[in-house]
Amino acid sequence: MSRFIKLEQINPEEQLLARLAWACEVEGMTQADAAKRFGITRLRVNKALGEARKRGILRVSVDSIYAAAAELEWELEHSFRLTRAVVVPSPEDAASVTPLVAAGLGAVLGDILQDKSLTRFGMSWGNTLNLATRNMQPLNRPDLEILSIMGGVSRGSDVNCYEITTRLADLCNADHSFFTAPLYASSAESQEMFLEQDVIKDMLKKIQSCGAVGLATGDLNSSLLVRDAIPSGVEPAELIALGGVGDIMGYILNADGGLIDHPINSRVIGLSLEELDKIENVIMAAGGVHKVPVIAAALKRGLVNTLVTDENTAKALVDVTATQQTQRGA
Repeated sequence: MSRFIKLEQINPEEQLLARLAWACEVEGMTQADAAKRFGITRLRVNKALGEARKRGILRVSVDSIYAAAAELEWELEHSFRLTRAVVVPSPEDAASVTPLVAAGLGAVLGDILQDKSLTRFGMSWGNTLNLATRNMQPLNRPDLEILSIMGGVSRGSDVNCYEITTRLADLCNADHSFFTAPLYASSAESQEMFLEQDVIKDMLKKIQSCGAVGLATGDLNSSLLVRDAIPSGVEPAELIALGGVGDIMGYILNADGGLIDHPINSRVIGLSLEELDKIENVIMAAGGVHKVPVIAAALKRGLVNTLVTDENTAKALVDVTATQQTQRGA
């Protein structure tokens, strides 16, 4: 809709901004072509488009169910210094969050595992990771090795590391290796003995050499860890009372991303969180607002490079950051 000018003069700067915005965003011209049309440099075009956005001359409207998710991806990346955030729309039924996040992770893994520079990829365990392998297209990567990066559990589970690692390797036509140890030792002394074994040392070195790993996480109320893996004699209530909000690879974190003061953390057989932090791309897939405290804890600790989550969880994570910034400024 055209508007009438109120002044008897022309603003040549704004006129150029409008012309460039129309040429590049409506006509679809490249910046180089627009520069040639208006007799200016490409750099001037680039700066002019930025100024047009700043003034509100050029506005972008994205009309899609995925629009809010795209905005949240940007906010998460900047709030938590992530390399990449992938946000899927939240479903009406909360029970469908995990399958949707898993589908998002499957797409991410499909992209990552095609990269020929990646020769070793580590996989932990959990329902989200299990479902993600069912949302991937087969790849042909015989030069790739898939490794399980967590110990097993004594109670049977259909989403353990071994099954997930095997399925992912089959999908990629890749080799695979298992970390053949329990998730928890019976004591800190037993854990030290396990870590001194040559077979454990060798496997941990291989895991440390992974270019990327996939992780899930859970809270301390109804997670897979609580159901199938927590050592006998350890009650979730006592971990919560000590400030525990959830686990990463069996380690129990507090809300700030630190380890709670409980012997369970000295019984984990596997990578330390410090060793995990040295891996180039740590991918965490988790959704559901009940997991916000543990996801936020992992993000605050800086463990995660790529996050896959759902829209409602992403909003809650962004709100956590905003609240903390307000409190610091008060």
